[in-house]
Amino acid sequence: MKITLLTGRTFDFEAALGFEIKVTRSPLARKLTLRIDTKDRLPALTIPKYCSNKKAVEFVRAHQSWIAETLEKLPPSRSFEDGEHITLFGKEYQICHQPEARSGEYTRSGILYVSGEADFLHRRVKDFIKKKAADEFYKRSCRMAEKLGCEVHDICIKDTKSRWGSCSSRNNINYNWRISLAPNFVINYLIAHEVAHLLHQDHSPEFWDTVKQLYPRYKQGRDWLKENGRLLYSYR
Repeated sequence: MKITLLTGRTFDFEAALGFEIKVTRSPLARKLTLRIDTKDRLPALTIPKYCSNKKAVEFVRAHQSWIAETLEKLPPSRSFEDGEHITLFGKEYQICHQPEARSGEYTRSGILYVSGEADFLHRRVKDFIKKKAADEFYKRSCRMAEKLGCEVHDICIKDTKSRWGSCSSRNNINYNWRISLAPNFVINYLIAHEVAHLLHQDHSPEFWDTVKQLYPRYKQGRDWLKENGRLLYSYR
């Protein structure tokens, strides 16, 4: 990736390092940080405003073993397939492709029926999940918010690269569509987490007390995400 400098010149990090990398120069960053973008399956580097490119390259080189090991541990990228079993908001469904049907996508008796050409099966299943998620997350979030005397303004389903959810000061909550595939106790934890932000825009002890009030099993859901979240990101 090439970065344009203040002088107008560009610096090619990929040429300097010999592999593909995502680079962001941020005026808000206080130090060099390196993470793995699980969606694009690439290392991602954030550089503070006054950090030299030379220092940034040396920093990445010093962590090349970590990058290689972490990328190797990522599960292979996958698509939804005919006959596959998935869990959607705590209920198990088997995907059944009906290429000749014209009925769209719907569920019945534990089966998720999907019509259309095989090349579009993954996209159709993904779109169905997003549509169901918009409705389900809105209902569940509103129910939890009522317990706090708060109101959810809007819900948006995102295809984010690393965040499972976020809550704005305007009471808008975003959820990653992939969390719909997690066990129900994980979904409930995440909703409690984001709804608690309606009262506390931080991660203070008061915030976590509110999360516990909304969902006492929150630690189990949080631990599951830390251990297994990367598996959900295997879906492209």
